[in-house]
Amino acid sequence: MFYWFMKTFVLGPVLKLLFRPWVKGLDNVPAEGAAILASNHLSFSDSIFMPVMVPRPVVFLAKSEYFTGTGIKGRLTAAFFRLTNQLPMDRSGGVASAQSLDAGMDVLKNGSLLGIYPEGTRSPDARLYRGKVGVARLALQARVPVIPVAMIGTDKVQPIGKRVPNIRRIGMIFGEPLDFSRYYGMEDDRLIQRSVTDEIMYELMRLSGQEYVDEYAAVVKLRMAGKAHDVVPDPAPGKGQAAASDSVQESSPDDVEPTVAGEDGPEVPGGS
Repeated sequence: MFYWFMKTFVLGPVLKLLFRPWVKGLDNVPAEGAAILASNHLSFSDSIFMPVMVPRPVVFLAKSEYFTGTGIKGRLTAAFFRLTNQLPMDRSGGVASAQSLDAGMDVLKNGSLLGIYPEGTRSPDARLYRGKVGVARLALQARVPVIPVAMIGTDKVQPIGKRVPNIRRIGMIFGEPLDFSRYYGMEDDRLIQRSVTDEIMYELMRLSGQEYVDEYAAVVKLRMAGKAHDVVPDPAPGKGQAAASDSVQESSPDDVEPTVAGEDGPEVPGGS
């Protein structure tokens, strides 16, 4: 009820009036049934604009830290996230992150729409980065279509580090549903996961017109912050138990953000 009220009477009308979002391909979003909305990620505001324009509710996985804050602000933030139907996502990697994906699976099993950013974090420079395979695992396990969503110009509305948004027009393009039924039953195959993820990223590149970089955005951010020594190499498939453990870690969409403002927005903290 709170989600519907905010979308219909508060955020929705204000955002549409100020930013005049244009939308193409909205009819590609199914009127009923489960689907994954896989979007590029230019700004924390992606998580606000996209759900506002989709007629059906969109559930995003939110960082678990949002639900464990202390003090008045922490409790208010946690309450807001719960009321807007956001789900906690453990980003520590390994088994914890893999188990957190079960929450996303439950959303899909209930016939709802799940929003995911395959890049795992916002682009540091408006380019499109390599996708993480969590989106593929969810799509294949739940046997649902993936709708690629290209956000246009949101990086200009609120670049990383800017709290007060610029008032300018933004857009979004909903691509045709991607059907991966040919891979059903092979969701644990790492090469299949990578193939599916790369196909999704290709569609996002085509729809958004972004330059593609075959590297994880999180790795680039570490390098930019002078923390290159913290980078863990992407494991090759078939390297025994260690590779299996790393595969689980990569499979989690680290930093999949919620449908409210992020750390660069007012008051409510968000993703990196």
